[in-house]
Amino acid sequence: MMCLGNEPAGHRGCIYLLLLCVTYSSLCLQVQCCRQSTEIVSAARMPYRVKVSAGKRYAWCACGHSKKQPYCDGAHRIKAPSISPLRFTPEKDRMVMLCACKETKNAPYCDGSHFKVIFQDLVKSVKGIFK
Repeated sequence: MMCLGNEPAGHRGCIYLLLLCVTYSSLCLQVQCCRQSTEIVSAARMPYRVKVSAGKRYAWCACGHSKKQPYCDGAHRIKAPSISPLRFTPEKDRMVMLCACKETKNAPYCDGSHFKVIFQDLVKSVKGIFK
């Protein structure tokens, strides 16, 4: 099997899964194509306020696919293999704001980039109304 080459931007390669499913009356064979993302996705529009402990190692999700935001759950291995989590160890116990929009220039900490993301979403919504 091969890909048709008309993949959307930000995707690469295909992994074909051959699924064998048994129904009540028949046997069916299915082929599915799963695409891997090479782009970062926003997990949320607002940062996560979390308490971190001094000396403890954390893995901040950099791809946005983790179900345990803002921390990595390994989802990037399948959904975004070219994007690795950012590992960090705080020097003291404190409350921090960890980026959720994944646009920060000060990863893993929020730098306010989500305001730009929210504004861009708003502009898209307004433009959509007047089309």
